[in-house]
Amino acid sequence: MQSRLAEHTLERLMYASRWVLAPVYLAMSLGLFALSIKFFQELYHFLPHILEIDESQLVLKLLTLIDLTLVGSLTIIVMFSGYENFVSQLDIGGDTEKLSWLGSHDYGSLKMKVASSIVAISSIHLLKVFMNIQETDNDKLMWYVLIHLTLAVSAVFMGYLDRISRHS
Repeated sequence: MQSRLAEHTLERLMYASRWVLAPVYLAMSLGLFALSIKFFQELYHFLPHILEIDESQLVLKLLTLIDLTLVGSLTIIVMFSGYENFVSQLDIGGDTEKLSWLGSHDYGSLKMKVASSIVAISSIHLLKVFMNIQETDNDKLMWYVLIHLTLAVSAVFMGYLDRISRHS
């Protein structure tokens, strides 16, 4: 009887410890705020010179803004999906607009979203490197490509493993 009580108490304590993650997810919103400041800082420096820069510089600046946007979107996905998967369901009132994907991402789909977002961010970074290829050493270029390929292959492999585990 006493061991059953100890077991029950331990299980309740372990289950309640998931709330330790709640401030971590909340702090991610501070990171999102910092990212927004950086986005608008880039925009502020970019817009006054829009008529002076050439097309390749325009593309590079837009890729930087897209990159920051993707990181922000990834932060939102991790913040909300992680909270819902590991802490508690979001209690959003009926009169509040709800994101259509909330509650639909399990841990496996969250991993796939993160992996595909990382590959997309890496792709944009690699494209920026290629747009400025004359300023990049060959050995650095090789490392950029190898790292990107590693991320892409890892994402495909994770997707394959996720698919196998779902069919088992």
